[in-house]
Amino acid sequence: MTEPSNSTPPVCSYEGSDYQRTFWETGQRQYEDAVEAIALKRLLPPQGELLLELGAGAGRNSPRYSGYNRIVLLDYSRTQLLQARERLGSAPRYIYVAADVYKLPFVTGLFDGATMIRTLHHMTEPGLALQGVRRVLAQDAIFILEFANKRNLKAVFRYLGGKQAWNPFSPEQVEFAALNFDFHPKTIRRLLAQNNFKIERQLAVSYFRVGWLKEHLPLGLLVGLDSAFQWTGALAQYSPSVFIRARALGAAQAVQRGYFFACPVCGAPLAEGASSQTCPGCGNVWGYSEGIYDFRIKPAA
Repeated sequence: MTEPSNSTPPVCSYEGSDYQRTFWETGQRQYEDAVEAIALKRLLPPQGELLLELGAGAGRNSPRYSGYNRIVLLDYSRTQLLQARERLGSAPRYIYVAADVYKLPFVTGLFDGATMIRTLHHMTEPGLALQGVRRVLAQDAIFILEFANKRNLKAVFRYLGGKQAWNPFSPEQVEFAALNFDFHPKTIRRLLAQNNFKIERQLAVSYFRVGWLKEHLPLGLLVGLDSAFQWTGALAQYSPSVFIRARALGAAQAVQRGYFFACPVCGAPLAEGASSQTCPGCGNVWGYSEGIYDFRIKPAA
């Protein structure tokens, strides 16, 4: 579902979706979930203070960030966050925020870690999204990014065999469904460098994401093979999914003490607290209910 957002690119919203159950729990995705868990374990720092999980959905990956003291689950869909809160609970360790990735409602340099898994592929302007992520990260913070790889083996063979029109070797992104994009690895590396990220490690993930293989081979075998081949991402990326560990570079910017959130419209700092609040800069009212902060910008009438 596409939703408008004031002066930002379109947003892909999972509002009202039962995506966690239909795609992950009953959609034969055990292989994908298992190999992504392995990649995260290999790339995540052993510990940290405050992690921003961009596109958290119903919290599938949130328990895997056990080394961080606090985790902000951010998603545009309020119903997805309600599902996450039902699964994970209301412990102070988890903070639930409904917001647009292009308009992150946090003060500059707040987080020492961030993840964006299965989310960038919904971005029409990935560079703009990465720019916002870099702003809210502290210097030397670790950013784990996953993206859908345009130059995957299946696409390459289909293109060479004349069964696919778009070129998997060209740098531009391809929209294979509405607000669903595949990206070329070189393009993602360029965008990360432009936004002051230094790539430290790349993993090639989900090599065996093929229906026939998942139906006829044991799950453990496929997961083991994928785990063994993930290191090839350091040399070349031809898997459907690529995981990157990057470090935020640039001069450190001091966090505004006493503040956590920032108004997504005017940037004025806002305190963290279990209540709705009015921005002192522009007068917008940002809601808080059922344990979820709501910073979604209402579309113009």
